[in-house]
Amino acid sequence: MLHKTRGIVFKVTDYQESSVIVQVFTEKFGMQSYLINGVKKPKAKISRNMLQPLYLLDMIVYHKDQNSVQRIKELKNAPVLNSIPYDVVKSCMVMFLNEVLYKAVKQHIPDEHLFEYVFRAIEWLDHQEKNFVNFHLIFLVKLTRFLGFYPDAANAGNADYFDLKDGVFLPYKPEGLQYLASPHTQNFYRLLQYGFNTMGELKLTNTERRYLIGKLMDYYAMHVEGFGNIRSAEILEEVLG
Repeated sequence: MLHKTRGIVFKVTDYQESSVIVQVFTEKFGMQSYLINGVKKPKAKISRNMLQPLYLLDMIVYHKDQNSVQRIKELKNAPVLNSIPYDVVKSCMVMFLNEVLYKAVKQHIPDEHLFEYVFRAIEWLDHQEKNFVNFHLIFLVKLTRFLGFYPDAANAGNADYFDLKDGVFLPYKPEGLQYLASPHTQNFYRLLQYGFNTMGELKLTNTERRYLIGKLMDYYAMHVEGFGNIRSAEILEEVLG
C-alpha cells in the first residue's frame, strides 16, 4: 500500500554495486529502512546527494508492517536546504546532531511531536544567518524532553549542582562523580531558559561551550542505552574554536 510521509535522513549504507539502504525517521512510521536501487548511476531518479545527513524529505513509500526493509516510490528534498550544505559551522553541527539522533531515536512507531521538533529545528538553522553558535546545545537540551529525561529544574534557582544521573538540580554536592558544579550549573540552567529565537542573548565562552557539550554527552550516555561515544563532537569543537 502506498503512503505519503515526510522524513529526515539519518544514515545511508551502501548495498551491492549501485544501491543503498537509507534509514529515515518518518513522520508516519517512525524509524524505517528503505532500499533504493541505482542511486549511484549518473541519471538516477533518486541520487545519493539527496540523502545527506538530516536532509528533509517528502516521500511516497510502500509500507508493510512485517517488512524490515521498505521501498520508496517517489522522493524529493522538501524543503531544500540552502545554507547548511555550504556553511562549515552549520554542516558540522548537523553532522554532530545526526550522530546523536541516530543513536538516541530508535522507535519504529510514529512520534509526531519529536518528528516536528527535529524537522522545524533543521529548517530554523538553515534560515538563520547569525546567532546560532549555541544551536546544538539548545537543540540537545530540548530534545531530552521528547526522549524522556528532561532536567527537573524545580530547585534550579537555589542550586549549585546538577546531578547528571538523576537529572535534578541540587543545593548540595551529589554522590558519585557525574555532576555539574558552579558556574557550569548556572550555565546549564540557562540552556533550559532559552529557545532558538532567543539564543543570541546567551553568552558563553568557547571553553564553557566545550565543557557543556562534553557533560551533555555524559548525560545522554547515562539515559540512552548503548549511546557510547560521539566521534563528530571533536570535529565540531575544532570548527567552533
